Amino acid sequence: MPQTVDALVTSGAREPFERSTIERRDPGPHDVVIDIAYAGICHSDIHTAREEWGEAIFPLVPGHEIAGTVAAVGSDVTRYSVGDRVGVGCFVDSCRECENCRAGEEQYCLRGEVGTYNSRQYADGSPTHGGYSRSIVVDENYVLGIPEGIELDVAAPLLCAGITLYSPLRHWGAGPGKKVAIVGMGGLGHMGVKIASALGAEVTVLSQSLSKEEDGRRLGAQHYYATSDKATFKELRGSFDLIVNTVAVSLPLDRYLSLLRLDGAMVNVGIPETPDSFRAFSLAGMRRSLAGSKIGGIRETQEMLDFCAEHGLGAEIEKITVDQVDEAWDRVVNSDVRYRFVIDIASFDA
Repeated sequence: MPQTVDALVTSGAREPFERSTIERRDPGPHDVVIDIAYAGICHSDIHTAREEWGEAIFPLVPGHEIAGTVAAVGSDVTRYSVGDRVGVGCFVDSCRECENCRAGEEQYCLRGEVGTYNSRQYADGSPTHGGYSRSIVVDENYVLGIPEGIELDVAAPLLCAGITLYSPLRHWGAGPGKKVAIVGMGGLGHMGVKIASALGAEVTVLSQSLSKEEDGRRLGAQHYYATSDKATFKELRGSFDLIVNTVAVSLPLDRYLSLLRLDGAMVNVGIPETPDSFRAFSLAGMRRSLAGSKIGGIRETQEMLDFCAEHGLGAEIEKITVDQVDEAWDRVVNSDVRYRFVIDIASFDA
C-alpha cells in the first residue's frame, strides 16, 4: 500500500508552501525507502516552481539534494541495507537502454531521465515529488552512498551543486598545471572553487564584486577578480584553460571568451532565462570552445562523493526549518546566502 508522508507542497507558481502530505509508492523488489534527514535548496527548485523554465506539475514538492538513511529495502536490493547513509540527486530513473544510459551518462538519457520532482514516472505517468518531505522511495540503481567522511547536512548539496561542478571540471581536465576560472561565488560557484582546488588546478574566482573574496581564498582560490572592473578583462586576457560559468544570468560572452587561452573552453552550468549571444570570431580566433554541462551520471556522482570525502569537502550551509523555506527562497533570489540553504527535515516535528 502507498505510504502517506509529510511534505512541503506548493499549489501554484509563486504560491507559498504549506505543510501537507503526499503518497509514496509501496517499495518494489529493487526499491530503497529513505528517511530524509536533509534537503538542500537549489535555485533550480525556484526556477521550476515559479515556472521560469516552463510549466510545472502542481501540486509540487521540490528538492533534489537529498541526504538520509535507508529505512527499508526491497527483496532484491543488493547495494544497500537498512541504516546505510545515502543520497538522491536530480533524477530517479532513466531508460537504461539508450547509448548514453549504457555509457553511464544517464543524465543525458535519450528518452529523458525521470526527474526527482516535477517529472512523471515511466510506469504509470504519476508525478514525482522531491526531498522537501520526510521520505522517498527510489530504485537502488539511482541511490548514492554517502561516505562516512561527510556529514549528511553538508553532503546534501553535493547531490546537485557538487556534481554540477565536478562533472565539467573532470571532463575538461581541471588539474595540476591548468588555470581554471569559476564565474560566480554562490551555491554552485563555491563548490567549484573547492573541487577545482582539490583537483590541483590554479583557481581564480570571477565575481561581480570583491565582497566574497575572503571566502573565495579560504575555500581554495588563489586569485579573485571583480568583473564589474573593466580592467579585469584586460589584465586576464588569454589566461585560462577552462572557465566554468555558474551564474544564471546572461553575460557578455565575448568578453569572457577573450579570457581563454588557445584551445580553452568556457562551460556553462548556470541556465539563464534569456538567450545568450556571442560573435563566432570569439571562438575561431583562438580555437576556443563554448560548451554546456548538466549534472553527472550515477557512476560519476558516486565518484564525486567519494572524492569529496577523501578531501574533506562539503558544502557551506545554513540550516533552516521547514517553516523558513519561503523566506529562504527569497534570500536565494537576492543572493543572500553563504552558500546553500539546507532544510532540516526533523523540523516537521516542531
